[in-house]
Amino acid sequence: MNKFKKWIISTTAFILILFLLTAALVIIVDPFFQYHAPLEKFPYLVDNQLSQNPGMAKNMEYDSVILGSSMTVNFNTRWFEELMGLNTIKLSYSGAYPKDQANIMEIIFDSDHQVDTVFLGVDVMTYTGGVDETKYPIPEYLYDKNYINDVQYIFNKDVVLNYILRPIADPDKTDLATVYESWWTDEYYNIQWVMHNYEPPQTVEEETPSQAYTEGAARNLQVNICPYIEQNPDTVFYIFFPPYSILYWNDVILENHLEATMAEYEYIADTLLSYDNVRVFFFPDQEWIVTNLNNYADYTHYHKDINRYMTECFADGTCEVTSEEEMKGALLRMRAVIEQFDFETLFSVDY
Repeated sequence: MNKFKKWIISTTAFILILFLLTAALVIIVDPFFQYHAPLEKFPYLVDNQLSQNPGMAKNMEYDSVILGSSMTVNFNTRWFEELMGLNTIKLSYSGAYPKDQANIMEIIFDSDHQVDTVFLGVDVMTYTGGVDETKYPIPEYLYDKNYINDVQYIFNKDVVLNYILRPIADPDKTDLATVYESWWTDEYYNIQWVMHNYEPPQTVEEETPSQAYTEGAARNLQVNICPYIEQNPDTVFYIFFPPYSILYWNDVILENHLEATMAEYEYIADTLLSYDNVRVFFFPDQEWIVTNLNNYADYTHYHKDINRYMTECFADGTCEVTSEEEMKGALLRMRAVIEQFDFETLFSVDY
């Protein structure tokens, strides 16, 4: 019995020590940045938006933020330093819904940071859903202030193996200026690749009512976006509409919701233009971008050169709309681009 008791005690002690060492390792390295900024010498791997964005929002050094979907992942934060003198962090969420933006803004504005500028991409197709809907389930223990449930982080095998031991074994530190950058390399941005992979939707005969999307957009703005604009009057919000390719508009036409989509653009822009600390930038009417499929890797995702152009616009005011009348004009230009585009010729070529 004495030997058995000693074995039990020693085994228990070993397990406890192992748990304590694991916890200490995770807390010291902190690969999800929950407790401190990155250690200077550690080769952090940053590839998990859901798990790593909240920690970066809490503990990185920044004075401006890029928020949005995969339409924002190809921004290089060094451009914002170069052109606007801003120390910017990118906190993109692929496929982000308005609730995803609210979740991260709650952390940003609850931190000790003085946030001068927020660059927020608005994808209109995501603003029609429920106000509590997120693209993917979030690990809530990383978003709240409850340290007790952090056991799911500090005793997480995946965290230890993939975000501490693997980077040590194969160090390749993520460049935070280009974090989350899309995997498509330059050779994927061409019309042949885009058209080869594009599948048009089924044609819808019945037209969507013109105001079908504005109610959902109103709810999402009211709950998930506007409160942060209102509560932070000293922060300038650069709200921008990304330039999807002409194929996106082919989908809209075939699915018969062009007027509803136009009305949603106008409603969102007009609502946001009512705030003194909001600037609105509209890129879908840029014909040289949207009609040239060599700018894209699929029907919506554009080359990082377009992200660079957009950054230059933020800096010098190009593509900014400052009133409801200017927004109407931008929508008219966009409509003209769509109506005048030769879809028949585009689809007549064998790619």
